[in-house]
Amino acid sequence: MTRTVAFAREQLRAPFTLTLLILVPALFVVAAANALSDFAAALGGALTGDSAVALGAGWSAAFVAGTLGFFQAASSRGADRRLALAGLGPRRVALSRLAASIGLAVIASAAAFVTLLLRAGVEHPFHAAVGLLAFALLYLSLGVLVGSVVSAPLEGSLVVVFIFMLDVFSGPGMSESDAPWSVSRKAADVLIAAATGSPSPASDWISVAVMTAGALVAALAVFVFSARSRA
Repeated sequence: MTRTVAFAREQLRAPFTLTLLILVPALFVVAAANALSDFAAALGGALTGDSAVALGAGWSAAFVAGTLGFFQAASSRGADRRLALAGLGPRRVALSRLAASIGLAVIASAAAFVTLLLRAGVEHPFHAAVGLLAFALLYLSLGVLVGSVVSAPLEGSLVVVFIFMLDVFSGPGMSESDAPWSVSRKAADVLIAAATGSPSPASDWISVAVMTAGALVAALAVFVFSARSRA
């Protein structure tokens, strides 16, 4: 627990990080709705109104969490190696790093959620909060996965952005049919349903839980392997 707090405080010491966590989701939610609606119309989708605002909130949380996850994993290589050699071991180091990143992802999704409530009417706030958190944790996991394998800031961040953009333009509401590679499509379905007041079937909730848990486990496994190989 102490290591997790220390890792989180290490990231939050930089004023830019706190700004990224709070200001970017707020600005993204406000600015993205019209752009997402326009892109959806061009791609044959039907994303409009509160659904676009809700999905913009999800993408804002995803982008911030994915970016932070990548830099948390990529920039900690030297420190993790020293900590592992000092006796903590790669598994405990990886668990603490991932737990700290999850805390930061919760802050990002909370900022997006508050902005969503202020910007648009949400019929099911709790469902929206779960959908936003799922977006954040999915992309946090992707960021950690990429950061564990690619250490170069430019190349790694471009990989995260590429996955993000591919997912944005192939998910629910953005095209005539959801692409099979859209990793966040079930979280998007839950979020859009929460904004419009539609019920989400149990299969969507199960899919969201399985995808999110699986992504976190995969990120932890790769991060542990990466930390062990550094040691």
